[in-house]
Amino acid sequence: MVETSARLLRLLSLLQATRDWTGRELSERLGVTTRTVRNDVERLRSLGYPVHATPGVAGGYRLGAGAKLPPLLLDDEEAVAVALSLSGQDSETARRALGKLEQVLPSRLRHRVSVLQEVALGTAAELDPEVAVQIVTACRARERLRFDYVKFDGEADRREVEPYRLVHTRGRWYLVAWDVGRQDWRTFRADRVRPRVPTGPRFAPRELPDVQAHLEKGLATAAWRFRATVTVHAPAELVAAKVPAALVEATGKAECRLTAGADTPEALAVYLGMLGCSFTVDGPPELVRHLGMTADRFRAAIDTAEHG
Repeated sequence: MVETSARLLRLLSLLQATRDWTGRELSERLGVTTRTVRNDVERLRSLGYPVHATPGVAGGYRLGAGAKLPPLLLDDEEAVAVALSLSGQDSETARRALGKLEQVLPSRLRHRVSVLQEVALGTAAELDPEVAVQIVTACRARERLRFDYVKFDGEADRREVEPYRLVHTRGRWYLVAWDVGRQDWRTFRADRVRPRVPTGPRFAPRELPDVQAHLEKGLATAAWRFRATVTVHAPAELVAAKVPAALVEATGKAECRLTAGADTPEALAVYLGMLGCSFTVDGPPELVRHLGMTADRFRAAIDTAEHG
C-alpha cells in the first residue's frame, strides 16, 4: 500500500504538467509496466481525480481542468511512510511530490517526517512506519531504546541499546546502535525490532564509527551461526578479490584481517582452505578444533602415502 501510494503521488505530480503523457512515457518515469500505469490511473479516477485518456498511437493521459482536485486519502502511517519513501529518491519528480505532500500534512506529521529525514539514511517501504518513527525519535532524543528482537535463527531476545542511525542498505533497514549489555556496536534488522515503551534514560553520545564500514562488517557475518576473524598473510586486495562477500581489512602491506561466517565450522574450514594463502585463526573454538582434526587427517594421509 505504501509503495502504491508513493507511486500515485509521483504520477499525480507528472500529470499536473501541462502536457499529455503516453503510457510508455509514464511507465518509464515511474519504473513500472504500462499495465500498472493504467491501473494507477483507474485508482486516481476512483478517488475523484479527472484523468482524461486519448486512445490511439498518439494518445495519452492528461489531468483534467476544472473543479478543485480532491485530496489523496492516506492515514497517518501511510503518509509518513510515503514521505520517507519520496525523501530518499533522487529525482525532481519525487522532490516535487514530497513538497506537495508536506504542504498538506498536519503539523504532528510534519514533525515526524522531519525527524525521519534527519536520522534515517536511505529509503524503503519494508519497515513499519510506526517502528521507524519510534527508532529515529529515540536516536534524535539520545534516549536508550529497549526492544524485543527476533534473531536470525528465530530465537526471541531482548536488548537495550543507545540508538544512533537507521540505515537502508541491500534492500533492508538496519539499526546501528551501541549495545549496552554487550558493550559494543551492533547492527539490528529493523523489521525484527519491536520497541518497548517507555524508552530508557538519556545517554551521552559516543563517537560514531564509519556507518557504512560497520554495516559491511556486520552484514558479512550476521546471517551465519559460526563466525571467524582470521589473520590472512596476504595483501588485502588479493584476498578481497577472492572473497568479495566477506569483510577484508588491511593490517599491513602483506597482511589483512578477514571476517567471514558459515552455518557450520566445516563450511568455514572449506571456505578458508580455498583462499590459497596462509592464515591464523583465533576462534571460534569449534573452528579451531575442526581445523586441528582436519590437519591431523591430512598428515595421516601423507604418512600413509609415503609408507604405502
